[in-house]
Amino acid sequence: MATPYGLTVAGLDYSGVAEDEFDDWYDLEHIPERLVIKGVLGAERWIGVENPKLSIVTYDFESPEVSQSPAYRAISGEHMTVWSKRVVAKCQRVCGFDAMQLLPGQQAAPAGAGGALLVGLNVPEEADAEFNAWCNEEHIPRLATVKGCLAARRFKTTRGTQRYLNLYHYTSPEIPTSAEWKKAGASPWRDKMVPYFRDHLRYILRPYVRAQ
Repeated sequence: MATPYGLTVAGLDYSGVAEDEFDDWYDLEHIPERLVIKGVLGAERWIGVENPKLSIVTYDFESPEVSQSPAYRAISGEHMTVWSKRVVAKCQRVCGFDAMQLLPGQQAAPAGAGGALLVGLNVPEEADAEFNAWCNEEHIPRLATVKGCLAARRFKTTRGTQRYLNLYHYTSPEIPTSAEWKKAGASPWRDKMVPYFRDHLRYILRPYVRAQ
């Protein structure tokens, strides 16, 4: 069986930081120092549609172990640079995850997506088996067929408040609020599962574009 891909997600509200410094830090130091680490497949920066001071960065890894590798740990946490520590101290952390890809298993983020949706939640133990069956057999497959959906990936976290994450890529950030998307997600099985949802997180995102 192939090793599943890994994912790390970092979410910050950067209202307390000058935007040009925040962008320079991410673009010129923080992301580049990670992209040279073996096993890091790519990084994407996203901005919240509802909150333009919400920054979500997603890193795709060849395996979940990359986020715990000596090379990655050497630039994380207490080992961050002085610049990183200064910028992060001025931000409010809204989420942070390490995760392994459950579905499809080894799919990297599609290039050039025009929007994304990050969904996270917990379910109680008694609903866990059926929740996974619903996601794998109905929910993700149906949403993946919606026009403009470029990828529908599902993850289980090893670090973070929410145990399960779904990350969708689109041609535009309007798709997750479209009638077609809502119709594809609706079903009696979903109605049965909704009462079990806990700690629901949902961010509609647009791609970050560096100012010229």
